[in-house]
Amino acid sequence: MNRLYTLYCVLTCAILGSSFTVSRSLVDYPVLTGQALRYTLAAAALALLTTWLRPTGRELLRLAGVAATGLVGFNVLLMYALRHADPAAIGTIVGASPLLLALLGPLQERRRPSPRLLLAAAVVVLGAVLVEGGGRIDAPGLAAACGVLLCEAAFSLLAAPLLPRLGAVRVSAWSTALAVPLLLLVLPFSGERPRLPSSGETAALAFLGLVLTVVAFVCWYTGVAHLGIERAGVFVGLVPVFALATVAVTDRVAPDPRQLAGVLAVAAGLAIGLSRAATPPLAAPPTTPLPATTTPATRR
Repeated sequence: MNRLYTLYCVLTCAILGSSFTVSRSLVDYPVLTGQALRYTLAAAALALLTTWLRPTGRELLRLAGVAATGLVGFNVLLMYALRHADPAAIGTIVGASPLLLALLGPLQERRRPSPRLLLAAAVVVLGAVLVEGGGRIDAPGLAAACGVLLCEAAFSLLAAPLLPRLGAVRVSAWSTALAVPLLLLVLPFSGERPRLPSSGETAALAFLGLVLTVVAFVCWYTGVAHLGIERAGVFVGLVPVFALATVAVTDRVAPDPRQLAGVLAVAAGLAIGLSRAATPPLAAPPTTPLPATTTPATRR
């Protein structure tokens, strides 16, 4: 069964890594407005996929934390960071998230981090750095990029304890629903001027809402619930690899030797991480049917 949950994590990273081609259609659309529309659509779709189970007060606070950090904070800080740094520089910093998850995931559950998974995460991070490259960044950009990294990690860390009781679909549904009013609160201070999307932008937002959010969120949280947060986190290194492959296919840009070395390093890190059974993962959540169907340029 672990192979199935591994595939869920890989599918999530493939969706994230390749979705920038769709995001290009939204380059001129107000970011926070687009995110609010995206999460509204996703929350409605997810509500149709699950049965009602009311979170406790403590669970609701944690779900609000997922929405505030992993969804809203991630996008707000990313917008700010992109004004002060190149996307590649931000990607290099955010690419450290596998190492952060390998360290903090077990500590959150009062376990000792696995040396093998720490090594695997470090190798994956090295590979992601080689794939992403570097770029210009100033002090405010560095601070914002570190904030994006923390929000990226919080998306999994805050949600993980909720998965055994609520399940992946409910956690995704509640976090996306809670993100919408938070985005609407931030919107007046962003300087954005909301407008209706064009037909092309509507199609892109539908993809982001139904595929990048509904499918990717549910697959990711299902993988986290069954593999454990630190094992699932190692797969995040695949996001820049899939992005690189997508660029090679769509833009006909061949990877350079440094990037190819990075791909090999990511593969080596994954091999280390999957070489033996990991520490016991979280208890499996109640089964909810999956739908049939995290790089800086890809907004969560």
